[in-house]
Amino acid sequence: MEIKIVGDVGIAIFVKRLDAYTSRDAEMALKDLIEKGVRRIVCDLSQTEYIASAGLRLLLSVAKNLQRLSGQLVLCSLGPYVKEVFDTAGFTQLFKIFSSTEEALTSLQH
Repeated sequence: MEIKIVGDVGIAIFVKRLDAYTSRDAEMALKDLIEKGVRRIVCDLSQTEYIASAGLRLLLSVAKNLQRLSGQLVLCSLGPYVKEVFDTAGFTQLFKIFSSTEEALTSLQH
């Protein structure tokens, strides 16, 4: 996973697979970001082709953690398979989802 900082917003660019193995590393990277004071995070899923329940749990956990800290997590660039998984799991109702990183960043500026 690649992390970028734009202003005071963290952008996490996820890998091809977000499963039980990769979600551990992603969780550590996101926790590290939050510990450094980042309260607004964009999760860019443009490269993610597969997401398992572990990946869904990770996103939900980080979103709840940020909410407790008056922060926010938004998602962007979901591919067809990932979007289908989110729809099936009801996660499209839980997250703000944008079509691009730019849109997601703009939403967090307000």
